[in-house]
Amino acid sequence: MKELGIAVIGFGWMGKAHTRSYLRIPTLFPDRSANARLVYCVDPMESRRTEAVRDFGFAHATADPQEAIDHPDVDAVIVCAPNMLHEELCVAAAQAGKHVFCEKPVGGTPEQTARVELAARSAGVISGVGYNYRWAPLVQYAKQLIDDGVLGEITNYRGRFFSMYGSDPLGLLSWRFEFDGAGYGVSSDILSHSMDLAMMLNGPITEVVGQKETFIPQRPLPKPDAGSHYSRGEVGDPTGPVTNEDYTGALTRFANGSVGTFEASRNIVGPQSQMAFDIHGTKGALRWNLETMNELQVFLIDDNNTHDGYTTVYAGDRFPFHGAFVPGDANAIGYEDLKVIECLQFLNAIATGEQHEPGFKEALNYVSVQQALVSSWESNSWQKVVDVGLQ
Repeated sequence: MKELGIAVIGFGWMGKAHTRSYLRIPTLFPDRSANARLVYCVDPMESRRTEAVRDFGFAHATADPQEAIDHPDVDAVIVCAPNMLHEELCVAAAQAGKHVFCEKPVGGTPEQTARVELAARSAGVISGVGYNYRWAPLVQYAKQLIDDGVLGEITNYRGRFFSMYGSDPLGLLSWRFEFDGAGYGVSSDILSHSMDLAMMLNGPITEVVGQKETFIPQRPLPKPDAGSHYSRGEVGDPTGPVTNEDYTGALTRFANGSVGTFEASRNIVGPQSQMAFDIHGTKGALRWNLETMNELQVFLIDDNNTHDGYTTVYAGDRFPFHGAFVPGDANAIGYEDLKVIECLQFLNAIATGEQHEPGFKEALNYVSVQQALVSSWESNSWQKVVDVGLQ
C-alpha cells in the first residue's frame, strides 16, 4: 500500500480536524489505496507546533511554509490557513510539484481562485477543496435519486447556510470579518458550500441576481491568543470596521431550466448551523439539513394520494460510507466523519492518479457564480455567469 507524506499548513481547529481524519482512515477503511504519513505541521504559534509533534505525531513542525513544501518526503500539502493566504500557499505547493488540498474558499476573491486553479492545472497536480457536505451519506443518496430520475424534472431548488457564529456584536473582529484577511464574507465562507452542493445535485447555475448586507458594522478588536471568530470581547473594548458582508441572498437560474433561491448569513439568530437544501421535481421532493444530517426528508408521488407527505429516511449502513463508522440504521455519524471521507477520497485520488472531485475546477465553478453575484450587487440587475478561469 502506498504511503503519502502530508504537510498541514495552519493548525487551528480545521487543521486538527484534517489531521485527526488522516489518522483515523486506517482504522475505518481497510480497502483504502494509501496511508498518510504526517511529515510536517506549519503554524506561526509555537504552542500549536509543539502540540502537533507531541500529541498528533508529526515528524516535524515549523513556522515556515516553504520549508515544509520543499521537503522531499512531502507528497501533498493541506492548506488550512486564513483565506487570503490560500493563493500564495497553494501556488507555491503546486509549483513545487506537490498535490494540494485547500479548505474553502480556495481564494478570498474569484480572481485568486482562478490563479490557484491555473497553477494547479499547469503543474499537473491533483487538487482538492473542502466542500465536505457533499460526502454526507444521505446527500450521496439524494444525488443518486436525482440522477436516477426519481424526482422527475427538477423545477425548484432552495439552498441556504444560516449560522449564528457572528450573531454576537461582541464577537471579535477576527480575520474572517475583514476583506484583507478573508476576502468576501459569507459569499466566500458559507454560501460557497450551499451553491457547490446545488451544482453537484442540480447542475450549473447560469444567471443570478442578489443583494448583500452588513448588519454588525463594528466589532471589538482581537486580543492576543483570542482571535477566533468564536471569541468574545467586552463592552467598551476598542472596535474596528467589518469590511465584508454578513448576509447575501440570490435568485438563480440553472442550465436545466429550474429556478433557485439562496441565502447565507453569519449573524442570523435562530438557525445555528443550517446548511440545508430543498429540491423539488415533477415526481417528488427532497430536503436535508446539516443540523439533522442523519435524516433525509423524501416526498414521492404515487397512485394513492392519501399517503402524500414527507417520509423521514434515517441514515444507516445501507448508504455510502456510513457503515465504515457505525453499523445498522439510525445510528448517527458526525461532522468530522465527513472530513474522514473527504480525506480518504483525496488520498485515493493521489494514489490512483485520478483528479479528485471536488477539486479546484469545482471551486472555479463556484467563484464564477460568485463573480456574477458581486456584479449583481453593484448593478442591481441579473447577471450571466461567465467562466472566470484563466488560460
